[in-house]
Formats: sequence, C-alpha cells, structure tokens
Amino acid sequence: MFKTTRMFGAAFETRALDYLQQRGMTLVARNVTYRRGEIDLIMRDAESVLVFIEVRARASMRFGGALASIDATKCARLRLAARYYLAKWHGELPVCRFDAVIFDGEQITWLTNILGADRD
Repeated sequence: MFKTTRMFGAAFETRALDYLQQRGMTLVARNVTYRRGEIDLIMRDAESVLVFIEVRARASMRFGGALASIDATKCARLRLAARYYLAKWHGELPVCRFDAVIFDGEQITWLTNILGADRD
C-alpha cells in the first residue's frame, strides 16, 4: 500500500510540476524532506518569489476534496519545513509564499498564498 501511495503521489507531483512550468514557474527543488515535514515542490515565479508548493490529490470530493486535507497540522508542518530549508539559505532571504496544487479527480486547481492571513 505504501509503495502504491508513494507512486500515486509522485505521479501527481510530476503533473503539478509540468502544470506550473507551463505557467512560467522554475523548479528549485523537489521532495525536500525533514524530520517533521516535507515540501513537495519549491519553485520560483516570474518575480523571483520562492514558492513552497503542496500537492494534494483526491479521487473525489467525498470527504471534502484535496483542499480539505490541508489542515492546521499540515500547515504547521509546511511552515516548519520551510524554516528548515531557509535556515540553510546563503545570502539574503527571498520573498516567499506557500501555494497548493490540488487535484480533485481530473480537476486541477492552483491556489496561491494558502497560508496567508485569511487561511489561518
């Protein structure tokens, strides 16, 4: 089951990466993992903003869909992983934001600034 779930996730991360690159984003890193969190994709947008991207997929909206799976615990883990990543940054810290690419069935949605003031 774990291997299948991991392969399922990797396939959607690849789809999200392709989708974002077609929209002008540049890949910086993929699957950055720390003890207490993981960042699926780290990319730069056209304005050089460093974007930490969470990729979520659900086959249906039965349990609230992919966005509903990004709960307060997940948000805290994303923030922590980003802090670890930036702690090793050389030079001036970049402007950053957190986005999500969600798949509900075949529907893809790119949400920007998911950890903004209105999300928490």
